[in-house]
Amino acid sequence: MLIKFEEISRDIDTLPEEAQILLLDFIQLLKKRYPQAESENHSQKKSLYEKFDEIGLIGSCSLKENLSTTYKEALFNTLNPKYDHR
Repeated sequence: MLIKFEEISRDIDTLPEEAQILLLDFIQLLKKRYPQAESENHSQKKSLYEKFDEIGLIGSCSLKENLSTTYKEALFNTLNPKYDHR
C-alpha cells in the first residue's frame, strides 16, 4: 500500500480543529501501542560513535591516549619497521 502523505496532510488540514486534536490523540495512542516503531526510528538516529560501539569497533585497537598530538611519531615508529625492506 502506497501512503500518500501529501494527500493525508491536505485531508487533515480540511478537518475542524476538534477533529485534528482527536487525530493527534489517536496518534499518541498508536505510538504507545506500537513502541517498537519508535525505537526503530531511534536506532536510525544513533550517532556514528554509538553504531561503531554497538558493533565492537570502539576500543578495537590499543593506542596511546594522546595520539592526536603524537600521530606522526606513531606512524613513523609503526610504518618504518613494516616497510623498511624497500
